[in-house]
Amino acid sequence: MAKQVIGIGTTANDGTGDPIRTAFDKTNDNFTELYDGAGVADDSVTFAKLSDRYTAKVEKSDTSGAVSIDWSAGTTFEFTASLTGALELDFTNFKQGQVIGIYGLTGEQTITLDSDAATSETFNKVGGVDYDGTGTNYLQVVCVDDTADAVFNYSVATYTSSTTP
Repeated sequence: MAKQVIGIGTTANDGTGDPIRTAFDKTNDNFTELYDGAGVADDSVTFAKLSDRYTAKVEKSDTSGAVSIDWSAGTTFEFTASLTGALELDFTNFKQGQVIGIYGLTGEQTITLDSDAATSETFNKVGGVDYDGTGTNYLQVVCVDDTADAVFNYSVATYTSSTTP
Protein backbone atom coordinates (compact mmCIF):
# COMPACT_ATOMS: atom_id res chain seq x y z
CA MET A 1 0.00 0.00 0.00
CA ALA A 2 1.24 3.48 -0.78
CA LYS A 3 1.26 6.11 1.93
CA GLN A 4 -2.17 7.72 2.25
CA VAL A 5 -2.01 11.47 2.73
CA ILE A 6 -4.80 13.02 4.75
CA GLY A 7 -6.34 15.97 2.92
CA ILE A 8 -6.41 18.94 5.28
CA GLY A 9 -7.81 21.52 2.88
CA THR A 10 -6.19 24.72 1.71
CA THR A 11 -7.16 26.79 4.75
CA ALA A 12 -8.52 25.89 8.16
CA ASN A 13 -12.10 24.60 8.11
CA ASP A 14 -12.69 25.46 4.45
CA GLY A 15 -14.54 22.17 3.89
CA THR A 16 -12.09 20.81 1.27
CA GLY A 17 -10.21 18.44 3.59
CA ASP A 18 -11.01 14.79 4.37
CA PRO A 19 -13.91 14.17 6.73
CA ILE A 20 -12.72 13.08 10.17
CA ARG A 21 -13.73 9.43 9.67
CA THR A 22 -11.85 9.22 6.34
CA ALA A 23 -8.81 10.92 7.86
CA PHE A 24 -8.60 8.48 10.77
CA ASP A 25 -9.25 5.52 8.47
CA LYS A 26 -6.19 6.60 6.44
CA THR A 27 -4.25 7.05 9.69
CA ASN A 28 -5.13 3.53 10.82
CA ASP A 29 -4.20 2.08 7.41
CA ASN A 30 -0.82 3.84 7.48
CA PHE A 31 -0.05 2.55 10.99
CA THR A 32 -1.20 -0.95 10.08
CA GLU A 33 1.22 -0.99 7.17
CA LEU A 34 4.06 0.17 9.39
CA TYR A 35 3.44 -2.38 12.13
CA ASP A 36 2.31 -5.35 10.04
CA GLY A 37 4.23 -4.79 6.83
CA ALA A 38 7.78 -3.86 5.93
CA GLY A 39 7.86 -0.79 8.12
CA VAL A 40 9.10 -0.25 11.66
CA ALA A 41 7.79 -3.59 12.84
CA ASP A 42 10.25 -5.24 10.49
CA ASP A 43 13.33 -4.00 12.28
CA SER A 44 15.28 -7.17 11.67
CA VAL A 45 18.62 -6.70 9.99
CA THR A 46 18.91 -8.53 6.70
CA PHE A 47 21.68 -8.72 4.15
CA ALA A 48 19.58 -6.70 1.69
CA LYS A 49 19.29 -3.82 4.18
CA LEU A 50 23.03 -3.50 4.78
CA SER A 51 25.19 -1.01 2.93
CA ASP A 52 28.09 -1.94 0.65
CA ARG A 53 30.42 -1.35 3.60
CA TYR A 54 29.16 -4.67 4.99
CA THR A 55 28.23 -6.66 1.89
CA ALA A 56 30.14 -5.78 -1.27
CA LYS A 57 33.23 -7.28 -2.86
CA VAL A 58 35.63 -4.91 -4.63
CA GLU A 59 38.10 -6.18 -7.21
CA LYS A 60 41.51 -4.51 -7.32
CA SER A 61 43.77 -5.03 -10.33
CA ASP A 62 46.61 -2.85 -9.00
CA THR A 63 49.98 -4.60 -8.87
CA SER A 64 52.14 -1.93 -7.20
CA GLY A 65 52.16 1.58 -5.77
CA ALA A 66 49.68 3.28 -3.48
CA VAL A 67 46.25 1.64 -3.64
CA SER A 68 43.17 3.13 -2.00
CA ILE A 69 41.08 0.72 0.06
CA ASP A 70 37.78 2.54 0.64
CA TRP A 71 36.10 0.80 3.57
CA SER A 72 32.72 2.29 2.64
CA ALA A 73 32.85 0.56 -0.78
CA GLY A 74 33.08 -3.00 0.46
CA THR A 75 33.96 -5.52 3.11
CA THR A 76 35.95 -7.83 0.86
CA PHE A 77 38.73 -6.76 -1.49
CA GLU A 78 40.12 -9.18 -4.06
CA PHE A 79 43.47 -8.59 -5.71
CA THR A 80 43.18 -10.15 -9.16
CA ALA A 81 46.83 -9.94 -10.28
CA SER A 82 50.17 -10.84 -8.78
CA LEU A 83 52.11 -7.94 -7.28
CA THR A 84 54.94 -6.60 -9.44
CA GLY A 85 56.27 -3.97 -7.05
CA ALA A 86 55.94 -2.64 -3.51
CA LEU A 87 52.32 -2.06 -2.49
CA GLU A 88 50.94 0.50 -0.05
CA LEU A 89 47.35 -0.08 1.07
CA ASP A 90 45.81 3.31 1.93
CA PHE A 91 42.70 2.96 4.10
CA THR A 92 39.89 5.52 3.83
CA ASN A 93 36.35 5.79 5.26
CA PHE A 94 36.97 3.19 7.99
CA LYS A 95 34.60 2.86 10.95
CA GLN A 96 35.26 1.50 14.42
CA GLY A 97 34.29 -2.15 14.63
CA GLN A 98 34.34 -2.69 10.87
CA VAL A 99 36.34 -5.65 9.60
CA ILE A 100 37.60 -6.03 6.04
CA GLY A 101 39.21 -8.95 4.28
CA ILE A 102 41.78 -8.58 1.52
CA TYR A 103 42.62 -11.70 -0.45
CA GLY A 104 44.46 -12.76 -3.58
CA LEU A 105 47.64 -11.05 -2.42
CA THR A 106 50.57 -12.82 -4.03
CA GLY A 107 53.99 -11.85 -5.33
CA GLU A 108 57.28 -11.42 -3.52
CA GLN A 109 56.90 -7.71 -2.81
CA THR A 110 56.71 -5.50 0.26
CA ILE A 111 53.26 -4.50 1.51
CA THR A 112 52.77 -1.55 3.85
CA LEU A 113 49.63 -0.21 5.51
CA ASP A 114 48.57 3.44 5.76
CA SER A 115 45.39 5.44 6.39
CA ASP A 116 44.00 8.92 6.00
CA ALA A 117 43.59 9.36 9.77
CA ALA A 118 43.89 13.05 10.63
CA THR A 119 46.75 12.80 13.11
CA SER A 120 48.27 9.33 13.15
CA GLU A 121 47.53 5.65 12.85
CA THR A 122 48.73 2.54 14.61
CA PHE A 123 48.78 -0.92 13.03
CA ASN A 124 49.01 -3.86 15.43
CA LYS A 125 49.86 -7.26 13.99
CA VAL A 126 47.91 -10.10 15.59
CA GLY A 127 49.83 -13.37 15.61
CA GLY A 128 53.31 -14.15 14.38
CA VAL A 129 52.69 -14.85 10.68
CA ASP A 130 54.12 -12.48 8.06
CA TYR A 131 53.09 -11.92 4.46
CA ASP A 132 54.51 -14.72 2.27
CA GLY A 133 54.69 -13.62 -1.36
CA THR A 134 55.44 -17.15 -2.56
CA GLY A 135 51.84 -18.12 -1.72
CA THR A 136 48.42 -16.52 -1.83
CA ASN A 137 47.63 -14.42 1.23
CA TYR A 138 44.57 -13.28 3.13
CA LEU A 139 44.84 -10.07 5.16
CA GLN A 140 42.14 -9.32 7.73
CA VAL A 141 41.98 -5.85 9.27
CA VAL A 142 39.71 -4.51 12.00
CA CYS A 143 39.40 -0.83 12.86
CA VAL A 144 39.44 -0.57 16.66
CA ASP A 145 39.55 3.25 16.78
CA ASP A 146 38.42 5.56 13.96
CA THR A 147 39.38 8.84 15.62
CA ALA A 148 42.14 11.19 14.45
CA ASP A 149 44.60 8.71 16.00
CA ALA A 150 43.22 5.60 14.27
CA VAL A 151 44.11 2.11 15.45
CA PHE A 152 43.91 -1.07 13.37
CA ASN A 153 44.59 -4.70 14.26
CA TYR A 154 45.48 -7.07 11.44
CA SER A 155 46.49 -10.62 10.73
CA VAL A 156 47.81 -12.29 7.58
CA ALA A 157 48.14 -15.87 6.48
CA THR A 158 48.59 -17.87 3.30
CA TYR A 159 45.74 -20.03 2.09
CA THR A 160 45.01 -22.80 -0.41
CA SER A 161 41.74 -24.23 -1.65
CA SER A 162 40.60 -27.25 0.34
CA THR A 163 37.33 -28.94 1.18
CA THR A 164 38.62 -30.35 4.46
CA PRO A 165 39.48 -28.03 7.36
